[in-house]
Amino acid sequence: MDNQNRKTLINVPNGQTVTLVGINAGYGLKNRLASMGLVPNVQFTVLNNGHPGPFLISIKGTKTVIGKGAAHKIIVQ
Repeated sequence: MDNQNRKTLINVPNGQTVTLVGINAGYGLKNRLASMGLVPNVQFTVLNNGHPGPFLISIKGTKTVIGKGAAHKIIVQ
């Protein structure tokens, strides 16, 4: 996927379900997000897109909070 077609979590509106394509980050953040259930091809729903605070998402029935910095690095479709 080239950079022009990438959509990051930061751009996803409330209520939309997306699929994780990848995480553009280092080993530490990738592992932390994986421990929360954010692994390639998982579908999740944005419950609150974080304006102005953190994102609230639902993965497999579990609510999880993601900071804005991490949301910029999470690539979805």
